[in-house]
Parts: sequence; structure tokens; C-alpha cells
Amino acid sequence: MITDQKPGHRNQLRGLGDRLTTRFAPQIHWIEAQRYSASWWQAIFGRAPVIDQPTPDIIIAAGSQTQKLLLACRKRHDAMTVVLMRPALPFAKPDLSIIPAHDNPPDRPDVLITRGVLNAIKPQEQPVEAQNGLILIGGPSEHYEWDGEAILGQVSTLADEYRDWHWTVTSSRRTPAALLEQLTDIQRNNVTFHHHEKTGPNWLIDTLAETRTTWVSPDSVSMVYEALTAGTSTGLLDLKARNNSRVVRGLESLKADGLVTEWQDRAQLMQAEPGKAPKLWEADRAAEWVIRKFREFHQ
Repeated sequence: MITDQKPGHRNQLRGLGDRLTTRFAPQIHWIEAQRYSASWWQAIFGRAPVIDQPTPDIIIAAGSQTQKLLLACRKRHDAMTVVLMRPALPFAKPDLSIIPAHDNPPDRPDVLITRGVLNAIKPQEQPVEAQNGLILIGGPSEHYEWDGEAILGQVSTLADEYRDWHWTVTSSRRTPAALLEQLTDIQRNNVTFHHHEKTGPNWLIDTLAETRTTWVSPDSVSMVYEALTAGTSTGLLDLKARNNSRVVRGLESLKADGLVTEWQDRAQLMQAEPGKAPKLWEADRAAEWVIRKFREFHQ
């Protein structure tokens, strides 16, 4: 696994790696791209730097800064290469690409089109009967007009309308300081706020495993897909879209397919039966596809 150490990219690699480990039992080794310089010339002609790792059979990378090293290693090791995004160069591309639908990927045998990016969440083993709700809050983005007061008001509305539920609220790195302060000071018996800087690496995984319904601010696209993967009933908090960007279109397609619920239809979502949420486990589907392609690669 070649990583640029960005949390989102590492999470994608971790999700695929976990499912490959379950299905295929490989040994997984991590390489930080920043430690091994590779130029586009080296990538195109397969001149890889010396890396002190076992010879790989499959090399997987996520993030634009990892693609040069990925391609440079391909010829040196005769390994199958996989990138979790659009390839940077059309004439020097990896063997396989896993690309979310909102990036408009080409329809080719070497491309797997996914709903959203991969993640490390696993579906709940059993439906959650307890009335546990989770609210995931992002922050300003290029895709949605941020309104912290509106988001705070929606948190209060859920707490007021569903007093017999316990609501766990968390922030993200993009959440503005003013809203963080308001959330920290929130005083409601059925609301607990967890500052994102005080949650551990497995906090979201563990919390989603015990959550029945999740509400997410729409700017936090990755968290929407994590909630869906966990199998929770998932709704979108209300923010106005800035444009018709690929991210906005991706969420609109989830609404159209009944995978997520809009704010104004919250009563319907809150009454949903536990365990009836649509299933979406793209990391597992991707792992199955990579294994099948690997076997074809070596025929």
C-alpha cells in the first residue's frame, strides 16, 4: 500500500486492505510516498527507487502524489498495480483503477466504478434496536453554503423532537471554532458532544456499530458513505448547494435511489425499522474484484 499519509486516502487503502486480508490473506506492507522520490520520467520508464520491502504481487495507491511511485515500481517488480482514483496519465496508467461514480470514470474492464470512495467501516453484525442517533458535522466547503446556526438548530430540533433517543454529536477538522464552542456548551440530557480532536482512530467505527440512525451535514461526503456502509438509516442535514458539482450530483443520486433521506422527511427516517437500511459495502465489492482481476492477471 502506497500512502501519502492523508487521512482520507489512508482510510480508503485501509478499507480495501482489510477486505483483501479477510478474503485473500495477503501480507500487507505500507510505504510512505514522501520517503521515496520518483519523477514522471521514472514512472513512465519503470525506474523505481530501491525500497526495503518484500517483493510485491499487488501494489495499491491512493492520492495523486503516490501515482509516480506506483508506476515506477510496476516494471521493477512485475506486480499488478491498482490506483483508487482517476489515473494521472492516460498513456501510462496502472493495471486497475477504482473510481467513484461522481468522478465520471470511463466504462472499461480495468475500471471499477463505486458509490463514493472506499472506507474502513464494516456493516453492523446485528441491527441496532436501541434508540441511538449519531450526528456528524463538517464545515465550510466549496460544494455547500455553510450555515453553522442552521446546523446547530437542526441538532436542537432532533434532540427536541426525539427526546427518548440519545444523540451523539461529533465535529470534523473543518468545523468552525464558533460552532465548536456552541456544541461544547450544549446542555441537553439526551445529547453528548465529542470534539473530533478527542476521539481515537477507531471512535467512528465503534460508534457507528452501535448507531441506529445517522444524520450528516452534506458537505461531509465521506461520512455519508461511512454511515451507509455501517448499515445505519442515514439522513442529510439541510444546507443549500452552491453549485451542481460532482459531489452535489453524487448526493442527489443517493437521494434518488432512496439511500439517504432529506431533512424535511426526517419523520420517515426516524420511524424506519432497525436493519432495513439499504446495504452498501464498496470496499468488500472492490476486494472481490481485485482478487478476480489478479487471478486473470496471472493466467
